[in-house]
Amino acid sequence: MSRFRVIGVVCLCFLLFTAVQSIAASHVKHRYKSAITIARSEIWRAINSGKCGSAAVAIAEKGKIVYAEGFGMEDREKGVPVDKDTIFNIGSISKVYVAAAIMILVDEGRVSLDTPVKDYLAEFKMADDRYKDITVRMLLNHTSGIPGTQGANSFGFRYEDSVKEETIKTLNRSHLKHTPGAMTVYCNDGFTLAEMIVERVTGTRFLDFLNQKVFKRLGLKNTGIGVGEINGKRIALYYDAATGKIHPPEIVSILGAGGLSSNVVELCRFVDALLLDNRLLKKASLVEMKKAQPSKFKGRLRNSELSFGLGWDITGLPSYDAFGIQVLGKSGGTGNYSTMVFTVPDKRLSVAVLASGSQSGAMKIALDILDAVLCEKGLVPKREKTVFVPPEAQKFPNGYDKFNGYYANGMNLVEIIFDADKSVVNMYALKGHDKKLEKTLVYNDGYYHDNKGNCFYFSHIEDEKYFVNFLTHERIDMIAFQKVKPIEKPKELKIEMDGKIWLRRNVSPFESIIATESHFEKSSIYRDLPSYVYFRGIKRIDSTEFAGMTFDAIRDQTELTLFEKNGTTCAWVSDLLYCPADASAALKEGENQVKIGSEGYNEWLVAQKNMVLSFTKPKNSRVIVFSSDGSATYDSVIDKGDVYVARGDYIECVSRPNDVFKVKARSVSAGEKK
Repeated sequence: MSRFRVIGVVCLCFLLFTAVQSIAASHVKHRYKSAITIARSEIWRAINSGKCGSAAVAIAEKGKIVYAEGFGMEDREKGVPVDKDTIFNIGSISKVYVAAAIMILVDEGRVSLDTPVKDYLAEFKMADDRYKDITVRMLLNHTSGIPGTQGANSFGFRYEDSVKEETIKTLNRSHLKHTPGAMTVYCNDGFTLAEMIVERVTGTRFLDFLNQKVFKRLGLKNTGIGVGEINGKRIALYYDAATGKIHPPEIVSILGAGGLSSNVVELCRFVDALLLDNRLLKKASLVEMKKAQPSKFKGRLRNSELSFGLGWDITGLPSYDAFGIQVLGKSGGTGNYSTMVFTVPDKRLSVAVLASGSQSGAMKIALDILDAVLCEKGLVPKREKTVFVPPEAQKFPNGYDKFNGYYANGMNLVEIIFDADKSVVNMYALKGHDKKLEKTLVYNDGYYHDNKGNCFYFSHIEDEKYFVNFLTHERIDMIAFQKVKPIEKPKELKIEMDGKIWLRRNVSPFESIIATESHFEKSSIYRDLPSYVYFRGIKRIDSTEFAGMTFDAIRDQTELTLFEKNGTTCAWVSDLLYCPADASAALKEGENQVKIGSEGYNEWLVAQKNMVLSFTKPKNSRVIVFSSDGSATYDSVIDKGDVYVARGDYIECVSRPNDVFKVKARSVSAGEKK
């Protein structure tokens, strides 16, 4: 055969192959037309609203990607669009990977799920003796009772391995919010401990273990550490929606809890392969990975709850359970990214949505896409669209007045007031002593409804009262707020706390921009809540120097400890160190020198008049300016040049021990050009 005939045959084969591929792709797109339409319309809706900067979506069937598409730009300056290969931080989806790592060690006989954590980590201790009953399983299913999340310097622009040591230090002085196994309350620190168990048992760094046992086995070449530590690969950059400014690529140092990255293709391949027999796990471990892992609290609420598993947020949804379809799902959220993955193991169907922007709505979008896929395959009936009709207000049920009062959830404090005359419930959000109407509810047919179709009820279980959100689409209950209980014998802290401004001192130069909200705090005391203090969440005053956690069902709680430092009363709020603002040095006109002490704590200046500042700062250091109300107005990570400060503004200098800043200040008068 001549050389030209060979080339002709090869070209013909290629054309035929391409045509077959095109027909197959067209068939897939036709089969999933509704799902693809939803993906495109909802992602663009999120981007156009400013809640999302960019995104990627994938649908997989039997381990093969049948649809994948990118939206928006991964790099706006270079004009590079997102596609299926673009890497995003996946946040808490990382928990499924650390759960898989633990189960691999279970298969190898090196870890037992029901062995106490202290048996693997001798340094793990807590101020609450019940910690000895926390098992490995409880770390993975959120039933440990551990307060929440090691926050100091965990989110940033550079990997900090020291966060594991800091987590242990913080837990050593922490209490439990409930008895281990009693309730399911989301907890990041449990997965940091699980990451440490993997390293301790194997003698291998966590990422190296995943690479050897998971990534290489499954051919995952673009899954690993967060985008802030990735070089030479395509990542989705984050741009602030309000300003358009680019943030440095993000790294989450608590890898097991939320520090991995991937693309939509490899994420779908991972969740599919994870649940296949003998790909990664043995049959018994697969059964454990698929099943719900409930706490003793299960069944105490009115409807089904989120069915947490080992690493999973969802091991089933009532709307699919009714048709014999098990769905597993995991969401993820960091400062700069929001993500969701669903998989139907028995049908080998998976959906992944990865997005930049913490408010993208990735979970809802992914669920809508999954629903369309299942409908198009005839596995569940099509959902009928409903029109929201505001319910007519009915008379409150008997005993409603016991639910009047203050409720909280993490940093949020609200007051709920029943107005029987108008048949409405008003919810007011408190910020300091300012009160703002947040939501108005009407009672109808056993539930309280807002004007957006959201549905709530109050529950009294033993001596606790909860405000519960009933998610009508998913048919599940989630505790939204827990009531603050009155104290019979109120106590007070040793110093006046109401209206006191506190400035954080243990900040890394590489900490995330979103974490700057923790640098400036104002504590409050409320007349109606004797024996409580608000300082990054409401806390119960137990002694003159300590205020502890208030709730058993609320995630990410912290404890307050007052202590003396160089003649000043300072505070630990779990792992965050604060000193009072009135201890800050005054910014003087001319040149100011600021030296970081040997402990490495950041230093603060306060402006006495209106000034324009210029900085000479050490390498890898940072300057942040806060207005007198606590808003960050300048951050040298994203802002350049001189900056104007008004009287009462605060200047934060962050660097390494013994580094020196030079801050030049010149005063300006009102109306003068700056």
